[in-house]
Amino acid sequence: MDTQNTSVRPHAQARTAGKNHPPRSARANTHPGGGIVHDNSRHTTRFTVIGNHLAQHPELSGLAIGLGVHIQSLPTGARADIKTLAARFPEGPTRIAAALRELETHGYLHRTRERTESGRIVTRTVSCNQPGRHGDATDDESKGSVKPPVKPPDRPPARRAAEQRKQPARRALPAVPKPAYASPALLQTAVDVLSGLRREDPRLLLSATDAEHLAPGVAAWLERDLTPTAVRQALANDLPVEPLRRPAAFLAHRLAAQLPPLPPYRAPESPPSVRHPLRNCDSCDHAFRGPEPGRCRGCRKFRQPVPAFT
Repeated sequence: MDTQNTSVRPHAQARTAGKNHPPRSARANTHPGGGIVHDNSRHTTRFTVIGNHLAQHPELSGLAIGLGVHIQSLPTGARADIKTLAARFPEGPTRIAAALRELETHGYLHRTRERTESGRIVTRTVSCNQPGRHGDATDDESKGSVKPPVKPPDRPPARRAAEQRKQPARRALPAVPKPAYASPALLQTAVDVLSGLRREDPRLLLSATDAEHLAPGVAAWLERDLTPTAVRQALANDLPVEPLRRPAAFLAHRLAAQLPPLPPYRAPESPPSVRHPLRNCDSCDHAFRGPEPGRCRGCRKFRQPVPAFT
C-alpha cells in the first residue's frame, strides 16, 4: 500500500501559486450557510481513486461502503476474507459478512471457490471499481474497446424477498381417536406413554406439541382395558426400517388404524352373601352361624324347646 496505484493516470503538474486554493479561513467565510467545507490538498503518493457511485451509493450501508473503499485500496494478492477483515476492523464477523454480501449484490465484489493444484479449495475475491466490467475489462481495453458500465441489478422488492424467505407451512397431523371421557389423569397417563416411546426407539422422539395432539388417541386405547405398557409396545413394535421423517404423523395413523375394539360387556357381579359370625347353640353347645344367639338348625328342627326351670 506504500506504492502508487498504477491503475490511475499520471496526474497533472501542480497548479501555479495564483491558482492554489484560498486559505481555509477565506473559504469558510464564503459559505456562511453551515454546509460542509473541503480543506483538500493534492495527493502524490499512497492514494486510491474511488468513484462517487460507491462513496455515495444510496443503498449500501456505511460499513459496506467503508469495506468497499478499503478493499479497493489493497494491493493485488492481499487477503480480504471475513476472518482477516474482522481482525482488522472492530466490527464482528457477522456484520463483516453482511457488508460483503451487500457489495456482492451491487457488483462491487465477486467471490468464487476454486481448487488449487495441491487440491485445496480457496476463495478467489475480485474487486470491481466499476460494477459490470468484471474480469474481462483488461482484455477489452487491450483490444481498444471498453464495455460501458452496467447498472448493478436492482434489489427485489421487500415483499418479494419476504416471500422467498417464507418457509412452507407445516402439514397438519392426521386426526386421532377421541376417548369417551378425557379425564386429566387419563390424559397425563397418555402423555407419559408417548414420552416413553423414545426409550423403545430413538426415532420416536416427539415434541410437546405433537404429544398434546396424540394424547387423546392414546387415552382412547387406555379406555379399552389396555395397560400403558401394552399401548407403548403396540405403538413401538414393527416399525419400518427406513427413517421416520414425521414420527408424529406415523403414530397418529397407527393410533387410528389399529384402534382395538371395545371390551365385551360384562354384567356387574352380585354382591357376596353375608356370612354371619359363629355362635354357640343354647341347647347342644355346638357352633353355628346366625344373625342372633339361639339354637342351631338341628335343635330347632328335631328337639323340643328346653323347659324353663321354675
